[in-house]
Amino acid sequence: MSELYDVIVIGAGQAGLAAGYHLKKNGLKFIILEANSEPTGSWSQYYDNLRLFSPAGYSSLPGMPFPMKSDAYPTRDEVITYLKSYAEHHRFPIRFNVRVERVERNVLFNVYTEGGEAYRAKNLICATGSFNRAFVPELEGSKLFKGNMIHSSEYRNPDSYRNQRVIVVGRGNSAVQIGAEISEVAAVTTLAVLQPVQLVPQRLLGKDVHFWMTIIGYDSFPFWRFGVNVGSPGGAIDVGGFKKMLKSGQLQQKNMFKRFYSEGVIWSDGTKEQIDSIIFATGFRPIMPYLHGVEGALDVRGYPIQKGGLSSTVLGLCYLGLSGQRSFASATIRGVGSDAKYVVKQLKRRGLG
Repeated sequence: MSELYDVIVIGAGQAGLAAGYHLKKNGLKFIILEANSEPTGSWSQYYDNLRLFSPAGYSSLPGMPFPMKSDAYPTRDEVITYLKSYAEHHRFPIRFNVRVERVERNVLFNVYTEGGEAYRAKNLICATGSFNRAFVPELEGSKLFKGNMIHSSEYRNPDSYRNQRVIVVGRGNSAVQIGAEISEVAAVTTLAVLQPVQLVPQRLLGKDVHFWMTIIGYDSFPFWRFGVNVGSPGGAIDVGGFKKMLKSGQLQQKNMFKRFYSEGVIWSDGTKEQIDSIIFATGFRPIMPYLHGVEGALDVRGYPIQKGGLSSTVLGLCYLGLSGQRSFASATIRGVGSDAKYVVKQLKRRGLG
């Protein structure tokens, strides 16, 4: 019979590592199962020039500050290095290259892997987060379009877009940042939006905007207690002269196009425009197929049925890293530590099964 754990954590990205910190701090017997070979979550899949929108002073996991000046903005590679160092520093019991295939629950949680291994635990924390299933809306005529069409998760750098006519669909941080850097080399770059881009200054009165979000409590306000999901603020932080680019027309924005045709798109006013490439910066959806065998865990869309990270239907089942789980910052490196602390506290309060 396999070893019995207090908690099994699925995923060793930022959410799983934050869970590991609080589980270890509370003296619980746990193991973290990670499908990949490193504890970096989705970070290794992001575009080359990604830079955090929050400074290092607000971007740490619990128990280990980000190792750079508090007002500096970490790059993607610096975050990856930090996560690896974090896991090594805390010596979490992580098993890499172990992909969970299915979970069953019969008093205990039985976790089965693609490699044929089986693990048992009294409780389960799903820390595979919100960034593992790219969302691309279904649009009329998309199969007719002959140009290049990708999700932002596939985008790496602007090199291949030189002298092209490019559309980036979206108005959030990723959409604006990708659009801005492509506009430096493309012939035309347009943001296709449902509403005009709302830019937030990166600094107000000499302080980063996250300082003010912390002061007023927006970053950590428990919207979830009132049944409100605040997964995205619906705007973008101006980290690179975006306002100037939009004003000058270097980076354009137009109301979302109505449909595709073979050479491009047809805008809402009926105008046709030839387009070479389209990038959908339209976010992600959580996907946890391994939970389909746990009755009542997921709704008809495959979304977890939960409140504040605790399953509403299955005792002992928890989640971390979901967008808007407990606050605006839940799916970020700066917010997941607080959620992990809450989830582990609730597990202990319930007696761990």
